[in-house]
Amino acid sequence: MQRFIFSILLGLAALGIAAALMIPPIAQPLWYHDFADKRSLLGVPNFFNVVSNFSFLFVGAWGIWYSASEKPTDRLRDSSERWMWSFFSAAVALTAVGSAYYHLDPNNDRLVWDRLPIAMTFMALLAIVIAAGLSRRAGTLLFLPLVLLGAATIFYWHLTENWGRGDLRPYLLIQFYPIVAIAVILWLCPAQYEGIGKLYSALAWYAGAKLYEFLDKDVFALGQIISGHTLKHIGAAVSCYLILRWIRSSARAPIQLVARSQ
Repeated sequence: MQRFIFSILLGLAALGIAAALMIPPIAQPLWYHDFADKRSLLGVPNFFNVVSNFSFLFVGAWGIWYSASEKPTDRLRDSSERWMWSFFSAAVALTAVGSAYYHLDPNNDRLVWDRLPIAMTFMALLAIVIAAGLSRRAGTLLFLPLVLLGAATIFYWHLTENWGRGDLRPYLLIQFYPIVAIAVILWLCPAQYEGIGKLYSALAWYAGAKLYEFLDKDVFALGQIISGHTLKHIGAAVSCYLILRWIRSSARAPIQLVARSQ
């Protein structure tokens, strides 16, 4: 079964790469930086798009604290997976820093620091899901290469922008491929994952966040209270929180099952 799933994942990756190569390079459109809510408050430009990033900081800090805490019910305490959970949590927290920095003055140069932790978070999560229920060895071995690949797509995009022929295709691929791959893994072997509902909810929240991002101006037009992009930050942070809740429940579950059987 493992070989079958890995074959599907490799096939999906090959299809994604082939599809990306069939379309011309995609430069970063400058209109992307034109967000609906430009209100300043307390001297902070684009206030709500900036401060909504603190939701990532809170979630990431909670994840770091949990990964570092020592509890008798924590299966991760002596596990090789602990450092992967810690990295994921740190990347979520760094997303707050990078995105807040970008939204203070949206431009391509600052966008690099917004997207860099996001790309690493996506690839780290893919490796974590593989390690958690499909193959711990494969997930552990793939973790660093996948994270570095995610980071490389950001630097590649930034270099191509500076060369005057921006190419977002690799970044778009590593943003959406992990979501599809994780959904396939969960669908094909749901019994391997404790608390799988939290992961499905996380995927749903992220899909909603992307929808709000697309409807940024339309949402803000409804009374000019809050913009779609601000809601995107909050929805994506909730998705990360649910992932960390899954980490917590899956770490505790085996010990709880043992306790019930005694």
